[in-house]
Amino acid sequence: MEEQKEIQIMKRIVLVRHGESQWNKENRFTGWTNVDLSPKGIEEAENSGALLKQEGFSFQMAYTSYLKRAIKTLNCVLDKMDQDWIPVLKSWRLNEKHYGMLQGLNKSETAAKYGDEQVHIWRRSYDVAPHALAEDDPQNPKNDPRYAQVPDAYLPRTESLKDAIARVMPYWECEIFPRLKVMDSILVVAHGNSLRGIVKHLKNISDSDIAGLNIPTAVPYVFEFDNELNLKRDYYLGDQDEIRRKQEAVAKQGSAAK
Repeated sequence: MEEQKEIQIMKRIVLVRHGESQWNKENRFTGWTNVDLSPKGIEEAENSGALLKQEGFSFQMAYTSYLKRAIKTLNCVLDKMDQDWIPVLKSWRLNEKHYGMLQGLNKSETAAKYGDEQVHIWRRSYDVAPHALAEDDPQNPKNDPRYAQVPDAYLPRTESLKDAIARVMPYWECEIFPRLKVMDSILVVAHGNSLRGIVKHLKNISDSDIAGLNIPTAVPYVFEFDNELNLKRDYYLGDQDEIRRKQEAVAKQGSAAK
């Protein structure tokens, strides 16, 4: 009797956090602030695209947020892959977690003022949000033309990870994931916390354990599914020691001792 052949993995979704932004470099809370990539971030994004091409990846569709650092990362990746032509959809629902009044503040200075534990709670807890922006704050998203078509009730002034996931998941469940029924490979370029929400869902990570998930910048995170869309395996693409180093650097961003 012939041995039963292993089920062939046919479907992929690759998640990529944007490359280093200028405020990542300055260790600032960014949230919905529209900050550009740093020179290092551009290099990271280009390296990500080159790696995906080298490993034989190709995509039929891509998704990103409304924020420049994610859009530019996607553009760099697709340019390096010679796949600039594929359809791209942008959604505010893939934006980073809104950090409220913390946006623009230096993480280490904030930790020195409020303590490492409090900043860790603001950055990594599941259901604690920072203090909200005031309604007359210039950073309030209701004043931003890119969100003019979004009902004001949906626009956050702050968010916990739980809030951000509640924003992201309808788009994931109704738009992105169903595309795998008719496509084989999809690219999603977004942000640390919007992607943490997706990974939490895919891997059934608990509310408490999600605090330990740190997604490095511009490293392709591959999720493979069978034809029934059951998750079979997930892995980061690239040098694993370097990826661990980058994850550790993300974890330390909120510490006063920098």
